[in-house]
Amino acid sequence: MKAYFYDNLPGDQRLPHDSGKEVTVSDLEKVGVLYFRFPDVEGVDALASERGYKNRDEIIVSPEKMGAIYETKVRQFFDEHLHEDEEIRYIRDGAGYFDVRNEGDEWIRIKLVKDDLIILPAGIYHRFTTDDTNYIQAMRLFKEEPKWTPLNRTEGLDENPYRQEYVTQFLKAQAE
Repeated sequence: MKAYFYDNLPGDQRLPHDSGKEVTVSDLEKVGVLYFRFPDVEGVDALASERGYKNRDEIIVSPEKMGAIYETKVRQFFDEHLHEDEEIRYIRDGAGYFDVRNEGDEWIRIKLVKDDLIILPAGIYHRFTTDDTNYIQAMRLFKEEPKWTPLNRTEGLDENPYRQEYVTQFLKAQAE
């Protein structure tokens, strides 16, 4: 895992966009993002049990697996959004980027590779893209039935109760 501020320069979203300003695991925790590294699934199983994740599936995001819809899907994943549930991803192969907003509404880019696991809290604005290899295989973990329901950032979404709870728990705590 490598985390840093996104450079906001134009160009393919799948490129590193590394500003050179590092972000630490502690900095990620301040905005509610948890990071783990598990060389085997047993570590994931223990975390799943501890946090109450009951279901899981695996997804491969690649042109070979997804065919003609690949580019459209990758652009969709890159639209800024939030979820009303935690988003948990364990990278089984390949690489990709999760971008999350910090307390200053700046993008932090998190590069994940095989054996990395990330937990994004409900209500955090984020987006995802593969890297320039166009391939990632990830295990998705869920507390209930598998679902992936993005709420794209629009005017008024800040009033969503999950967003409000996130802001109170993480962002307002930063300001105090």
